[in-house]
Amino acid sequence: MSHAKPPRLFLSPPHLGGTEEKRVAEAFLSNYIAPLGPQVDAFEAAFSEYVGLPHCLALSSGTAAMHLALHCLGPGVGVGPGDVVLASTLTFIGSVSPVHFLGAEVVFVDCDRATWNMDPDLLREALMTLTAEGRRIKAVIPTDLYGQCADYQRLLDICAPFGVPILADAAEAMGARYGHGDDAVHAGAFPGLRAGIFSFNGNKIITTSGGGMLASEDAEFIARARGLSQQARMPAPHYEHTEIGYNYRLSNILAAIGLGQLDVLEARVAARRRIFRWYEQALSGLPGISFMPEAAHGKSNRWLTVIQVDARAFGAAPEAMRQALEAENIESRPVWKPMHAQPVFAGCRVFGGTVAEELFARGLCLPSGTAMTEGDVQRVARIITGLRHKGRRQGGQG
Repeated sequence: MSHAKPPRLFLSPPHLGGTEEKRVAEAFLSNYIAPLGPQVDAFEAAFSEYVGLPHCLALSSGTAAMHLALHCLGPGVGVGPGDVVLASTLTFIGSVSPVHFLGAEVVFVDCDRATWNMDPDLLREALMTLTAEGRRIKAVIPTDLYGQCADYQRLLDICAPFGVPILADAAEAMGARYGHGDDAVHAGAFPGLRAGIFSFNGNKIITTSGGGMLASEDAEFIARARGLSQQARMPAPHYEHTEIGYNYRLSNILAAIGLGQLDVLEARVAARRRIFRWYEQALSGLPGISFMPEAAHGKSNRWLTVIQVDARAFGAAPEAMRQALEAENIESRPVWKPMHAQPVFAGCRVFGGTVAEELFARGLCLPSGTAMTEGDVQRVARIITGLRHKGRRQGGQG
């Protein structure tokens, strides 16, 4: 007799707030179903108000936003052949692949153990080394890993003597804050950053199905990116082009979804942080299990609950844990594989690297969707705890 599997528990599925369907219906009724339209304008305005950056450009993806940001860095032309861009190695490839789109060289910087974000001391070393070599460093891209802001102030202080701008990869960090109390600012919006890059992919804390945002204090910077995002069409009654652009604008329909998602963002952050606490209560007493720390300089959105597993102390490796969860129809995933260890970036330079490698080897992302109940978390915890007990019985470890 066969038994049906329990419902699939996804890592980070979309979670609608209730008004998205109404907003999409309004877009259909207006017949603005192609890119551009009133919902795009409204989404950009609402996003601007929420994050605190005056100029925002809604795009088809976070990768597109990063591509345009690098392209539009000035003065003069943006990033191109012969240039170097420094970037976090512990990140998703969309953060750094646009460097290669533009023919530049990416150099990776390791993370620190205290925050898992870009190590400021290693960034300083990289800037000094590359400058001494006569390299032209055009940008630094720190990733706000798993919803936790990098230490913007320290990174800005380090970059300032070198005149290198920072593009904050806040793709995973909607709703996160840098600082506390009245001094707190939204991820990617700290004064002095050249721009913030955001993602609304289907697995993010809020989603437009697929989409992104480029946001900045600089009106001219965003205006330049806006023109390029629309195929660089010149203001003429016919289609006139003096340079190559891109088809990167966000659909009006998807922007309508984004408006509904923004309405519930604070509730989604609260839910992710609550889910983290449930996991912490259920698993923190197990030998060999630790959690991604929260940096003292801000408040994480806890996009994903991420653990580190000491296989010797726990009695099973992270991959065995992932397989045990998958056998029960539960999705989990290793920590990002460092970019310097990816075959596509073979030969790229890296400053440090061992911390990111260790976090990858020992890390596991647990299901963290905002619709999860405490019972769902307990279901995950029981499987992990059972694996510990099974390992002890089989290996005699205690």
